[in-house]
Amino acid sequence: MEFVIGVICLVVVIAVVAGVVALMYNGLVRARNAYRNAYSQIDVQLVRRHDLIPNLVETAKGYIKHERETLEAVVRARTAAVSAQAAASGAPGEPGAMQQLAGAENTLTQTLGRLFALAEAYPDLKANQNMMQLSEELTSTENRVAFARQAYNDAVMAYNNRREVFPASVLAGMFNFTPAALFEIDDPQQRQAPQVSF
Repeated sequence: MEFVIGVICLVVVIAVVAGVVALMYNGLVRARNAYRNAYSQIDVQLVRRHDLIPNLVETAKGYIKHERETLEAVVRARTAAVSAQAAASGAPGEPGAMQQLAGAENTLTQTLGRLFALAEAYPDLKANQNMMQLSEELTSTENRVAFARQAYNDAVMAYNNRREVFPASVLAGMFNFTPAALFEIDDPQQRQAPQVSF
């Protein structure tokens, strides 16, 4: 009789431990999926941003023919940002990919800032309706990227917190739940969307 009670108690303890492990594992999976979903929102906005830039460059090209270097810098920065975005989309949260994406997006923002500063010197370009509309759409997209980045960073923080607390940290190590990287803007001057005034 004592043996049966001992076996029943052991089975109950094992069931409780298995249930707790399953809850922790499922929580880690949900948190990982949440930050990946949050990254997909950034991805959508970055695609929109990157798609607007060629139209912006083409519009500006006709007015600022002597400023070829700036236009080429914008095109190069966009190409690098698209490549970095593709790498980050394949591995959202992976530290190297997120760092590369942040660097490429910082460079793109800086070159766009130079393009807009240059456009100020060309009144016809500044008054061009297409340029004004593209600038407005780009500013709106920059704001959307900022909001999506904040949501992503919040989800990454929740995931990282969940995977680092005990006892989930043991389970996270066993099942290879690696830390996720934030999508941070490195240059404090680039923490705002470029100011566009046409």
